[in-house]
Amino acid sequence: MNPTSAKGVSVDPTLGTIPAGEVVLDQLVAARAPWSAIVTAGDRLSIVDLGGNQAVDCILYSAADTSERYSAPDTIAAQGRIFLTTGSVLRSNRGNPLMTVIADECGNHDTLGGACSKESNTLRYGHHTKHQHACVENFLREGARHGLGKRDLVSNINWYMNVPVEEDGMLGIVDGISKPGLTVTLRAEVDTLVLVSNCPQINNPCNGFDPSPVRMVVTRP
Repeated sequence: MNPTSAKGVSVDPTLGTIPAGEVVLDQLVAARAPWSAIVTAGDRLSIVDLGGNQAVDCILYSAADTSERYSAPDTIAAQGRIFLTTGSVLRSNRGNPLMTVIADECGNHDTLGGACSKESNTLRYGHHTKHQHACVENFLREGARHGLGKRDLVSNINWYMNVPVEEDGMLGIVDGISKPGLTVTLRAEVDTLVLVSNCPQINNPCNGFDPSPVRMVVTRP
């Protein structure tokens, strides 16, 4: 029996446009849960938004040296645009490519908005949210498995999250544009540690107020 997401839709783990090749890993990440894996150079990671409108926060590290990690400013400067989609090269703080977006059925992903924390939730939404864990807590929990701590958290990617930039420079957090089964696929340019928080946020519309599972598939050509 397939699980059902909080959005009330059937979550079919076979959903998603997965590249042909040997399946190295195929995992369902529960709503609100963290996930991590090392993706070997040349392998492809597909992130499937099973329920639709689900933000997937993500940080990348060089598996050989985790002091080299994803850099939003270097990525934005090199590609000359603020949103990520097919062709975006995800660069490190040393300017090196870590992964490249090789296919994208959603067409627009954010890398400006940082990960929420318990502290930022209480500031934005009130102290009644203090008990809610957020993406920072997921990153810390999962990162600890790889020897990473709070100082290792950097500005992240928000796959499937819709963060428009207004004319006055303000960032918005609005309903997503993704739909059930849409997939974004990344090719690892080096052995890359991928750290993910399947966003637990319920105080703004980034997850449609109902977090749902996502599917992570690694294929080898």
